[in-house]
Amino acid sequence: MSNISDLLSSHAEHQPVLAAARDLAAKEGLRLYLVGGYVRDLLLHRSSNDIDLMVEGDGIAFARQLAAALGSGPPVAYEQFGTALIPLAQIKLEVATARSETYTASSRKPKVQAGTLQSDLARRDFTINTLAVILFGDEDGHLLDLHGGVRDLQKGLLKTPLDPDLTFSDDPLRMLRAARFAAQLDFAIDQSCLDSISRQTGRMEIVSWERITDELLKMLSADRPGIGLQILKQTGLLRMVFPELDVMSGIERVDGQGHKDVFLHTLQVVDNAAALSPKTELRFAALVHDIAKPATKRFYPKQGWTFHHHEEVGRKMLRKVAKRMRLSNDLRDYLMKLTKLHLRPIALAKEGITDSAVRRVMREAGEDVDDLMLLCRADVTTKQEARAARYMGNFERVEALMADVTLRDEMRRFQSPVRGAEIMAVCGLQEGRRVGQLKSAIEEAILDGIIENDHAAALAYLQQIKDELPQ
Repeated sequence: MSNISDLLSSHAEHQPVLAAARDLAAKEGLRLYLVGGYVRDLLLHRSSNDIDLMVEGDGIAFARQLAAALGSGPPVAYEQFGTALIPLAQIKLEVATARSETYTASSRKPKVQAGTLQSDLARRDFTINTLAVILFGDEDGHLLDLHGGVRDLQKGLLKTPLDPDLTFSDDPLRMLRAARFAAQLDFAIDQSCLDSISRQTGRMEIVSWERITDELLKMLSADRPGIGLQILKQTGLLRMVFPELDVMSGIERVDGQGHKDVFLHTLQVVDNAAALSPKTELRFAALVHDIAKPATKRFYPKQGWTFHHHEEVGRKMLRKVAKRMRLSNDLRDYLMKLTKLHLRPIALAKEGITDSAVRRVMREAGEDVDDLMLLCRADVTTKQEARAARYMGNFERVEALMADVTLRDEMRRFQSPVRGAEIMAVCGLQEGRRVGQLKSAIEEAILDGIIENDHAAALAYLQQIKDELPQ
């Protein structure tokens, strides 16, 4: 491991903050430590803008004085936990009182008491997060390692500083954090911790869905999210936090015919998407694109295994998933759209490409057409090289058409030349579903090349269909 002082000095952008904190601690006569993830990431040579400070004293009062010294706004204080967040432009700076915690069986929110450096480090989730650097105290700049955190960093191992049964029972979210850290750091989880997680999956019932979703999104932001997702499956946590994914695993065989393991396929698609894009939303779409395959799986002697309409069933399932997981409406709609459309470009590649078919997909995908194409590319997981090459050759022709700037601009602006108000006037209608039906029919006729994309042709077509179009 590199010298901690050298590592600290290499982050010049953080030095003004650390120097101000050190000066204030000296003035007030308080022991001050740099703790947690920032120290871990320093030793792993990972960049981080999350700085956690701990004082043996009143952390909130210290934060207020430090915020004034840094010229920032007043800190956001969490009195019950003895912590405060100082608002800075490029750095997330948190100051905490050294503390100890006690928990009840019904809540992961602890009762906090002022404590010592030793009690504070022992309460943390993993040994690699128990490391501390003395910023002001007996040995300034010295790295403190009371629980073997450096050893476990060198081993690439996630291990709890105390009995894992106690650590995970006190705060069950730590079980999800174990899987998330494994994915982010490419670390193994100590076997005693894995066994403890498997025994205590039911404790997840006391964790809010907001916190569960936040951890899953952080996991999806890792370079290889599949590592964490596989741990969730292995320990039984997946059944608690995402049951729709848990039932994906396994292969059935009838008359000697099997199908691919949808869960393992999904993990590969998620990792493929992660390699193609840093966008967490796209990786989430990869995670759920086949969510309805278990529900739509059927075997027919002449066809084999089928998953008919899984894209549409999946789209509908995501409404319930999004509500449970407290997803934003924007993310819900994005996931529903990409799930619904994820087979369409593939179908184009298989069936042959027509301009109207390409325009139709681009119109439905809208601003998310690039993400749709990345999802489709990530969905190619076949190990048969000839098959993959043949498919990708066709798929790349679809991509080339969709990359046409003129066509993109045309689809972005595309809508019926006859607008809703005119349709109501011509047809004597009030605002409602029928107006939308007629408008869509005009747009479909333009996309299919039945009429020209101009007002006169559209108006004439409206006159033709207004009484004939089924309601």
